[in-house]
Amino acid sequence: MGSELELGKYINVNLVLKYLEERRNEDGGYCFVSLLDETNINDTYYAVKIYDLLGLEVPEKEKTIEFLYESTQSYRATVALAMGIEALTILGAKDLARGKVEFVFNKYNPLKDQFAVGLGGSEEFGTATPLEATYWVLKALKAINYKLENDVKEKIREFIENFRKGEGYGTTQATTTMTYQALFSLNFLGYNTSTRFFKKCEVYGGFTEVPLSLPPYLEPTFYAIRGLKMVKDKPKYIKAHINFIKALQNSNGGFRRSSELGISNFQNTYRALKSLAELLTF
Repeated sequence: MGSELELGKYINVNLVLKYLEERRNEDGGYCFVSLLDETNINDTYYAVKIYDLLGLEVPEKEKTIEFLYESTQSYRATVALAMGIEALTILGAKDLARGKVEFVFNKYNPLKDQFAVGLGGSEEFGTATPLEATYWVLKALKAINYKLENDVKEKIREFIENFRKGEGYGTTQATTTMTYQALFSLNFLGYNTSTRFFKKCEVYGGFTEVPLSLPPYLEPTFYAIRGLKMVKDKPKYIKAHINFIKALQNSNGGFRRSSELGISNFQNTYRALKSLAELLTF
């Protein structure tokens, strides 16, 4: 309840909870488009993350566990498999989550230079980049306390370094999103990480995906705030960032990605709440 009360000073938490509840299906899954009966791992993952962030239990938790367990199957994209494993762990079903790891390693085998076979759906880019898939796989392994062998760690590190672009990481140029994903992954693997890239993307009220660009969006703001904390730094304009995030809450309780426009979804709602919670710790 501590997180719920603290965040409630800045945004309407009750409206967030109403937004989630109206989008929970009888099968225990969630779909951010409330009129569609198309529950999915992605939305359910973020619903679980929001409840966990707020210190609240997921309603009818056993149904959600069953939904995630049944949905996390071998044919799913790597990112979806990783989300299912992490969400199951948050819900206290770590043994069930561990039982799904073999599906991940069927698609993700660094020793064979397989960094997410088929790739499939993505959180950020329409089709996942191998670096994004690496990030999600390692997040899932971290959740279940899975230990990688040193030779696997080194292969992943070498792979990540292929994306280095100056002080950051990306495909054609360094981006906030991919820099955070790379640094999180390297940190999990036990390698030292440091960068000033995130500070170059800070504006007065949010962060941008690349330096010297506008406008700011929620996703780079989310990654930059967490990235700064990871490298033991902090934002310059904390109050302005808080105000930026507050302004993103829509009338239905969810959050959009931009001050100008955008529909609510679970991903942006979690990112807004998590970013705000992190800003309040600086």
